Amino acid sequence: MSIACPLCDGACAGADLGPLLHPRLVWLWEQLGDAADRRGDGELARGSLTIRAPEPAEERAAAGGLLGEHVLKAHQSRRIDLDQLTQKLRVRGPRLTPGAVAAHALRRPLAERARSSAEREAREQRLQVILANRLRTLPERTLARPEPDTIWRALRRTGWIARLLSSQDPEYLLHTALSVLEALPSPGIRADRRRLASDTTGDPHALDDGTTLGGLVLALLVAAGNVQTRQRPRAAWAEAGVYCDDVTGGFIAVGILPVGWTVPPGTALTLPPRVLNTCQWPAPDAGGSWVFVTENPSVASAAADLSAEYPRVRLLCTSGTPSDREIASVARLAVSGWRVAVRADFDEAGLSHVTALLQGVPEAVPWRMGADDYLESLETFQGRTGNRNVERVPDCAWDSRLADAIRRKSTAAFEESLLPRLLEDLRRGTPDRR
Repeated sequence: MSIACPLCDGACAGADLGPLLHPRLVWLWEQLGDAADRRGDGELARGSLTIRAPEPAEERAAAGGLLGEHVLKAHQSRRIDLDQLTQKLRVRGPRLTPGAVAAHALRRPLAERARSSAEREAREQRLQVILANRLRTLPERTLARPEPDTIWRALRRTGWIARLLSSQDPEYLLHTALSVLEALPSPGIRADRRRLASDTTGDPHALDDGTTLGGLVLALLVAAGNVQTRQRPRAAWAEAGVYCDDVTGGFIAVGILPVGWTVPPGTALTLPPRVLNTCQWPAPDAGGSWVFVTENPSVASAAADLSAEYPRVRLLCTSGTPSDREIASVARLAVSGWRVAVRADFDEAGLSHVTALLQGVPEAVPWRMGADDYLESLETFQGRTGNRNVERVPDCAWDSRLADAIRRKSTAAFEESLLPRLLEDLRRGTPDRR
């Protein structure tokens, strides 16, 4: 079995290319090769194009038999008929074309970029058809906005179409991601991520953080409006009713525990999601008692040290952005009679975190999260390393000056910079209410 030529797809079979590849004709094939690349036409067997003659007379003379009866003058331009040139070339090979000869002269396939673009476009179209067809078969409850074009545009905008095409088997990957969507739990029902992965792919780790499949599923959910953008994977999965696990994560608790729990003073205890989903909080000992909610474990550690001496210290640490169910557990604190004060880092994630808590717990108040607190944080860490630039700063409903200040400074600030102030509030049992 013969193998097609990698330069011209076999157009050179049985041809005598020797005279056509003479060094004095290189100028002609270079111009034809450039035209083939521009047009995306690797054959150049039809139509016409303009060539420009070189300076050396011997080079112009070498092309006389191919380009017409009259030898071109130096730098003269001539419009040549590619059909006629093809017929002249086929005297030396039955399948030769101007593009095939140019490819051999230049020692490279022509119009590769156009060919690759056409192949990529065809692959994209196949994926788009798969997406549209599979979306029609999904249960109505699965996606908030199941419009294929909307989802496709969002995937392209976030770079997921390119990632799909670069994967080993794009069509299989997309089919598998859509199968995961199809298996998502109904509203109000929770599913374990590893069991979901095992049921749909046979691999319990197929949806783990960092996997392409897990990222694509979340991207589809974001594109369809089921999951908010720019949040951590654990929170995004939880929003879709899928839990990475319910025995790790959750809150670090200092001085505030579910009903029936007792631990020694000064203990920092982790309350996993399994507990937070259903636990009942005790009523406060006195009206106006506060529970503080923070983001960073370092604040929880300092609060635990303080609580050994000051039993009124009560703090929950989210260790990052809390899930909807974790926010609901904080809301139950307020229902039980506790007053709630919340805070986080002065960066995009931290502001979004506080916004989510204040929306989910309407009775809660921000805790040292104003513009003045931010500026004080910067002064505390002035000249030290650790701060980082922030690009997108959401508006802050509790202090319109805060977002403006962060945008103006374009610098994040962290809870640890206000730790002495926070410990004062914890010791006193009430937040600063400036």
